[in-house]
Amino acid sequence: MKKIYAIFALSASAVAFAQIQKVEPAFWWKGMKNPEIQILVYGKDIANNEIELSDGIKAVDIQKVENPNYLFVTVNTNEVKGSNFKINIKKGKKNVDSYNYELKKRNPNSANRESFTSKDVMYLIMPDRFANGDGNNDSMPNLTEKANRTLPNGRHGGDLRGIINNLDYIQNLGATSVWLTPVNEDNEKVYSYHGYAQTDLYKIDGRYGTNEEYRELSQKLNKRNMKLVMDYVTNHWGISHWMIKDLPTKDWIHLFSDEKNGFKRSNYKTTTQFDINASEADKRVALDGWFDTTMPDINQKNPLVLKYLTQNAIWWIEYAELGGFRVDTYPYNDKEAMAKWAKAITDEYPKFNIVGETWLNTAGHISAWQKDSKTGEAANYNSNLPSVMDFMLYDELPKAIKEKDGWNNGMNRLYNSFTNDFLYPDINNVMVFFENHDTERWNEIFNSDPKAYKLGLTLLSTVRGIPQIYYGSEIGMRGDKNKGGDADIRRDFPGGWKSDKQNALNPSTQTPQQKEFYDFTQKLLNWRKGKEVIHTGKTKNFVPQNNVFVYFRYNEKETVMVVVNNNDKDETLDLKRFSETIKSSRKGKDIISGKEISLQNNLIVPAKTSMIIELN
Repeated sequence: MKKIYAIFALSASAVAFAQIQKVEPAFWWKGMKNPEIQILVYGKDIANNEIELSDGIKAVDIQKVENPNYLFVTVNTNEVKGSNFKINIKKGKKNVDSYNYELKKRNPNSANRESFTSKDVMYLIMPDRFANGDGNNDSMPNLTEKANRTLPNGRHGGDLRGIINNLDYIQNLGATSVWLTPVNEDNEKVYSYHGYAQTDLYKIDGRYGTNEEYRELSQKLNKRNMKLVMDYVTNHWGISHWMIKDLPTKDWIHLFSDEKNGFKRSNYKTTTQFDINASEADKRVALDGWFDTTMPDINQKNPLVLKYLTQNAIWWIEYAELGGFRVDTYPYNDKEAMAKWAKAITDEYPKFNIVGETWLNTAGHISAWQKDSKTGEAANYNSNLPSVMDFMLYDELPKAIKEKDGWNNGMNRLYNSFTNDFLYPDINNVMVFFENHDTERWNEIFNSDPKAYKLGLTLLSTVRGIPQIYYGSEIGMRGDKNKGGDADIRRDFPGGWKSDKQNALNPSTQTPQQKEFYDFTQKLLNWRKGKEVIHTGKTKNFVPQNNVFVYFRYNEKETVMVVVNNNDKDETLDLKRFSETIKSSRKGKDIISGKEISLQNNLIVPAKTSMIIELN
């Protein structure tokens, strides 16, 4: 505790540069649905002075806190006639400093921006490991950790320019939205490449590029009818964040008075959020405990914290023209505060999609976090969160592919998972995936077996929801989390660096194995782009038999039959069993093989093979 309080009591001499050192947000926009903006003004003993706004503008509120280096000034932007006003710092009648606050003009139709939906396929990139487009920013003089590609957990130099340079690759693959792990400044001493210990929420990390390059990436994606999804972190910041070093209030973060330096690690049992019998002690450690020693747990119950996080999120949406959020560690936050956070954002942007990382094991727990959930309602809660991640399907998929047939094994695992769909208020707005930056690589689990990959991707591409794929899977990339840790599942993409001996970002220079993975992925994802029946159609499941799962996606215009044979031998299906959905169709086309398929009698499905049949 002494160390934290010593940081909190930062001496005046340590911050004696200028009267105003920071203003956040640095600017805002006219014409927002909520016209009020709470401006954080930071500087040496700034609260000991008076605040006066120019042009006769009256502040709605000026809030002082226990740390005199902070002021929170609330302004109604509807009362500002021009495009700017001044925040004047006065000592008596003397004006000692001022800040010219700009109110920008919004882009046309900004409030009704489109966001990612089930029409999209999301491509997840860890920017440090994808491609190095600008070698000049690999190390930065003002940022502690320098580039060292020989260190598995070090900075490797991937950046925004590398992603911009390879948008053709991503688009041609068939992805329609791009989720980047956090790219805001993470100025920790080591292990900073992942970006989840952010030290400045308004600034892109210089080793990735600039705010302007981040916006450029988003704009170039938008021109391709693609979207940029920001990985937003509400639960924790980095220990080196400038506000953590000089806390506005002691309760800005969660501190445990009975622990050294106030630190206590989370027990990670977020099921306590809806456990009506949970002990308060366990629940507090789960929600208020820190993810790690370098990640202080943020207190969203503090109204100033919640307002800061809400405004920062809206600022990035408006500034960078974003197409969605993925929110890290969602159930670790205060759930009532996060319901307000999500509602404030979706009130401002009605079509904006936010998917929460709901890492729980059952559909009952996961669905409770989706907006208007009946399971959430049973606990007197509505999250206002549009989308959640289907971790139950993620958990069952590799087991299902690896196992032989059984009552609850093999393909029956998938069927059993899908029988929980009734729990979700918006099942099409659920993210489906078989790996991400925190999990074992699919191709590691299956030893780069293209047959297993094709079965898995067929399922992801055709079931309800929003498919998410992880960079490199489409070329068979592996990584052993158990032996090599996180760094091994976040390997550099081959060809992303000029010195790489082989370039998989160019399909013409891919190895035969890489090309087999890539060609299958490209075919499936590009086919999916135009298939409304897959995006929003209904589902008809048939209970798996002999480890073969058959389901249909259908609407008034079209029917697609999906067959997944998970056996090591060919299987013959009697098509009469599926007559209620096949109806009068006599034939179809398998989009994977390109072959015409007769639907009149039996269907022979080769071993470890999937079929996606468009019915005529």
